[in-house]
Amino acid sequence: MFSSRSGAFFMIWAVIFFGIAHALVKWAPNIPFYQLAFLRQLLALILCVIPLYRMKLSPWGNNKILLFGRGLAGSLALTAYFSSLQSMPLASAVTIQYLSPVMTLIFAHFFLSEKTTLRQFALFLVGFAGVLLVKGFDGRITDQALIVSLFSVVLSALAYTSVRALRGNDHQLVIVFYFSFVSLPLIGPFAAYTWVWPTLVDWSVIFGIGVLTWLAQISMTMAYQKSPASEVAIYNNLGIFIALILGYLMFGETFNTESLLGMVVIFLSVILSSKRLATRV
Repeated sequence: MFSSRSGAFFMIWAVIFFGIAHALVKWAPNIPFYQLAFLRQLLALILCVIPLYRMKLSPWGNNKILLFGRGLAGSLALTAYFSSLQSMPLASAVTIQYLSPVMTLIFAHFFLSEKTTLRQFALFLVGFAGVLLVKGFDGRITDQALIVSLFSVVLSALAYTSVRALRGNDHQLVIVFYFSFVSLPLIGPFAAYTWVWPTLVDWSVIFGIGVLTWLAQISMTMAYQKSPASEVAIYNNLGIFIALILGYLMFGETFNTESLLGMVVIFLSVILSSKRLATRV
C-alpha cells in the first residue's frame, strides 16, 4: 500500500496526531485559544531547538524569506483554527479545515507549476458547497465562526505550499522551528491580554497538545517533502472520521442528516481531488 518511507506513511501519522490534539483543544474551553496556541508553539520551539542543537544544525535555514512566509501563514492559520475548534462542533471544524488540501493543490499549480486538473478545481467548488450545506443546517455554527474557519483553510494551504516549495532546501526541524519562532511574537500579546492561569489538569492538556502537534508538524513536513502534494493530500481525509468519533465519544456531538450530507460532500470532493483518483473517474 505504501512504504514506511513514503509521504503517505508520514501523512497518516500526522493526521492521527493532529486529530487527538484538536480534540484536546476543545477539551479545554476555559483556556482562551490565543493562550493555547501560544503555549503550544512555545513547547514546539523547545522541542525543535534541542534536537537542532544536538544535530549541530543552524535553526535559521537557507531560504529565510520563504521560511518566514511559511511561519506567518501557519501562525495565522493556527490561531484561526483553534478559534474554530472552540466555537464549532469538533467534526464540523475539522471537516471544513480539510478543504485546505484541495486549496494546496490549487496553490501548488499556480506557484510551483505542479500539474492540477480542471476537475480538481471544480471539486474544490463542490467541497465549498458542502461547507455551505453544513453551515446551513447546523445552528451551532455562526457566520463569524464560518468566516474564521475558511480564513484558516486558505492560510493553511499557503503554509503547506510553502513547505512543498522548501523541499530539499531546509531540514524539517528548521521549518517547524520557524513556524514557532514567527508565531510567538505574533500571538504573545493576545495571549497575555486574555491569560487564564491553567490548573494542573489544564497543564497536562496543554502539554499533550504541544507534543502531539509537534509530532504532527514533523510528520506533515516530511510527507510534503517526500511526495507531491497531490499524492499525500488524500490521506488527510482520515482526520474527518477521527473527529466524528472523538466528537461523539468526548463531547456527545451528533449531527442531523443534512449536516452529515454536507460533510460527505466535502469528503468526496477532497477524495476525488487526488490526482490518481481524478484521472480514473
